[in-house]
Amino acid sequence: MEDVGVGASKYSERQSLGTSAQTQRESKDYDEPQPAPLFEPEELRSWSFWRAGIAEFMATFLFLYVTILTVMGVKRSPTMCDSVGIQGIAWSFGGMIFALVYCTAGISGGHINPAVTFGLFLARKLSLTRTVYYMICQCLGAIFGAGVVKGMQKGMYEVEGGGANVVAHGYTKGEGLGAEIMGTFVLVYTVCSATDAKRNARDSHIPVLAPLPIGFAVFLVHLATIPITGTGINPARSLGVAIIYDRSHAWDDQWIFWVGPFIGAALASLYHMLIIRAIPFKSRS
Repeated sequence: MEDVGVGASKYSERQSLGTSAQTQRESKDYDEPQPAPLFEPEELRSWSFWRAGIAEFMATFLFLYVTILTVMGVKRSPTMCDSVGIQGIAWSFGGMIFALVYCTAGISGGHINPAVTFGLFLARKLSLTRTVYYMICQCLGAIFGAGVVKGMQKGMYEVEGGGANVVAHGYTKGEGLGAEIMGTFVLVYTVCSATDAKRNARDSHIPVLAPLPIGFAVFLVHLATIPITGTGINPARSLGVAIIYDRSHAWDDQWIFWVGPFIGAALASLYHMLIIRAIPFKSRS
């Protein structure tokens, strides 16, 4: 598909080491596109390239609108029992990712997150041109999404913290960074596994949509890390809210919500390529 032509391994599936099953020549029942070039100027002349960015913008806009509105609803309630609580916030983030990835996967790949885009870039599934373009669109979408929420309820938005990501009291910056690294690792590892061409061919008899495990991973990570950092794992989400909320404490820890997710994404991408797919150990056909 022109819109999301992403590649992985250009090597055959014959392993040079491992079990006897791995060493035997496998007949591939799936096709993997070639690794994306670093620069692809032709993309800039394609409408599919530009509409993919628009899809990323709109998806991130809707993601921030619904999720931050949910956070504000929980914050304004007298007690957690009077609202959907932390579990509801986690479901909001995970559910929106499930829905939006399903809607946009055929257009842009449904990243909705610069960390995911970065991880797929390292996996040679995106060109640098598309990677930068996606990240810009995602950040702009997040800013507009948070801006609409603030416009709807400015007073409460400013009083209740605007859904900004900060390291909670009782945790160190190092612990917050670690939570963001591990949370993003879970997300990007799930993305790489759910969209793997070999897995999709092998498990074709199992009717599981890729957006489902991705959304569920987001849900679980939020349950684990909301008490620590409010759960970033998405630099666009953290940046958009920080810009619209615009308070000093929202910027104090902002670096954590960029460095952590990018490290986690890089580790997950490398783990999937080097260990799970063992790409460097596959011989050429």
